[in-house]
Amino acid sequence: MKTNFKQIKEKIIEMILMLSSASTSITVILIVFFLFVEGIGVFSKKPIEEGFLLAVHPSNTIQKLEPTQIKDIFDKKITNWSALGGKNEPIVLFRTEDITEFYSEEELGENFEHFPAKIDEYITRTPGVIAFFSDKYKSKDFHGKELDVNKITVYKFLSGEEWFPTAQPVAQMGVKPLILGTLWVSFGAILIALPIGLAAAIYLSEIARKRTRNILKPLIELLAGIPSVVYGFFGLVVIVPLVQDVFNLPVGETGLAGSIVLAIMALPTIITISEDAMSNTPRAMKEASLALGASQWQTIYKVVVPYSASGITAGAILGIGRAIGETMAVLMVTGNAAVIPNTLLAPVRTIPATIAAELGEAASGGMHYKALFALGCILFLITFCINMLVELVTNRNSHKKH
Repeated sequence: MKTNFKQIKEKIIEMILMLSSASTSITVILIVFFLFVEGIGVFSKKPIEEGFLLAVHPSNTIQKLEPTQIKDIFDKKITNWSALGGKNEPIVLFRTEDITEFYSEEELGENFEHFPAKIDEYITRTPGVIAFFSDKYKSKDFHGKELDVNKITVYKFLSGEEWFPTAQPVAQMGVKPLILGTLWVSFGAILIALPIGLAAAIYLSEIARKRTRNILKPLIELLAGIPSVVYGFFGLVVIVPLVQDVFNLPVGETGLAGSIVLAIMALPTIITISEDAMSNTPRAMKEASLALGASQWQTIYKVVVPYSASGITAGAILGIGRAIGETMAVLMVTGNAAVIPNTLLAPVRTIPATIAAELGEAASGGMHYKALFALGCILFLITFCINMLVELVTNRNSHKKH
């Protein structure tokens, strides 16, 4: 009887563990699926604001324009239709609010009932016009020609150099500055954190006394539990002014400030994993090295570090992963300028900071909303590749040891 009860108990525990594992896996898969479904939606929409249209004179030969071309037209960088393959005539810009310059209030009507007809009239009498207005002002017998706007392609989304998702008349969805900003800040962080973390790990593992190690290691691990917003405040109050003064910059919110804050945040991961890897070096290997006449530093350099290379590499890559996914601290210290960085001493904007700053303002289901989910997909793929790299390096080195 006791044996049967014990077997039933074990089966129940086994089933609970299995259900827990399965539900966790399914939840993760569903989250990733939802992320990609929402993100891919950005490529099925046109970047013009919903409920608005672009129209030209009926004789205009242009049928379709790229979002960047429309932006250049309304920024007055392109002033003639010939630059776009059309007729040699100057471009005339028209927005809804411009109607009062051409028609009086009496002509528009007391309740603007003649508004659609007057817009139609203005478009048909102005050969070089390009008009941006709400489709509710489009008359039933509209004589102008609606311009088609190209959808955003994956290539243009990734290679575009302007991120301005709320721009009118057409949103600019280039994520290249955000990807480069993320990579610059993350790799800057790892260049700072790796030497310091490796030195600290060597000290804790091979040089420090047991009492010192027992005090320092918990303190270092405690750093990983500090909320990122606290690191952000520290960076804003201490690191940003320091960077500004040292490099004589107009503002201290730069990629370098972000890299330093992220380096501090990545240190516990790098130190802990590297120290554990070094501590697992067989004692016999160290003693054999010392017996052959090698000094303690030679043993560390020639024996301990090479043996622990996989753990050190894994710690470094996981540190990069922590840096790439960080949001709040980076948002507070990098300046949030969505421009392609040429130096770490300029303001940058990262993908996580962009999502955190803009998701609350984006209308659910709109172009901007889906573009932010697409950014999440990019961040997921970057982090996934980093984790796969950790697995590859760890497995390869473990096979070599065996």
